[in-house]
Amino acid sequence: MRVHVVGNVCIDTTFRLKRFPQPGETLNASGHADGLGGKGANQAVAAARAGADVRLRAAIGDDPAGAWIREQLSRELDISRLTMLSLPSDRSTIMVNARGENLIVTGATCATAFDPMADDTFARSIEAGDIVVMQGNLRPDVTAACLKAARDAGAVTILNPSPLASNHPPELTAVSLVIVNEGEAARLTGTSDPATAARELIGRGAGAAIVTLGARGCLVADGEGDIERITAPMVTVIDTSGAGDVLCGCIAGCLSAGMDLARAARVAVRAAAISVGRAGTLDSCPDGREMKTLMETTETETA
Repeated sequence: MRVHVVGNVCIDTTFRLKRFPQPGETLNASGHADGLGGKGANQAVAAARAGADVRLRAAIGDDPAGAWIREQLSRELDISRLTMLSLPSDRSTIMVNARGENLIVTGATCATAFDPMADDTFARSIEAGDIVVMQGNLRPDVTAACLKAARDAGAVTILNPSPLASNHPPELTAVSLVIVNEGEAARLTGTSDPATAARELIGRGAGAAIVTLGARGCLVADGEGDIERITAPMVTVIDTSGAGDVLCGCIAGCLSAGMDLARAARVAVRAAAISVGRAGTLDSCPDGREMKTLMETTETETA
């Protein structure tokens, strides 16, 4: 069973501030750094560190930034499925305040142009029982086509539709599991109650739904609409950037290892709690040894 992650990869530039600037205001950051990021890359690395056999499909530019991305990503994953485009590589600017909250702006030129369905290699690479993970960075029509191809091939499909596309609610009929945060759930369904929102997403076609609740953990709704609430361990928050990606990737990795959804979510919530206690996006993700420990101890505790 392989995990195919289809999405984006970029360079993250993170600025650390005591507070976010007001409109028209300039603030000096207490520190800044470049790192590898992008929701697709983040989730692929998290799944790989959870032990999955991961295939990442994403686009980079034919520029020095693209070369840097390839070099950095090759330390974690097979990069043979990256597509090079005659465009500038994608970048994100992340501001993190003293409470660990973040604001993110992404230049997604490559992600917008990327179409894995332009040839038949993507569809032919998927086998029944594989897991396909997608986010909201690609064009909505491309995401929908990829998910349908994956479902037609017998794969389990996971959609984390962030960032949400304006006026294009995600198509969920080919989605086995949709993962959204509390705010996204409310925007998609019009209800502020996470459990009601999760059931609404299942009613729209998803096989199951997870709504993440930040420091409160998450809730898992199965195909029958039954809800399990999973609490998060208490931690000192340094930076919440990438925590949702750690959770999504970890869930995919745990499912590929044969865990049921509830247990996978429990492991993933613990992994995300570790990540928010560290700086950075991809840099904050638990390493392979930490993931292995989480998976083993969570299995013991919930057996």
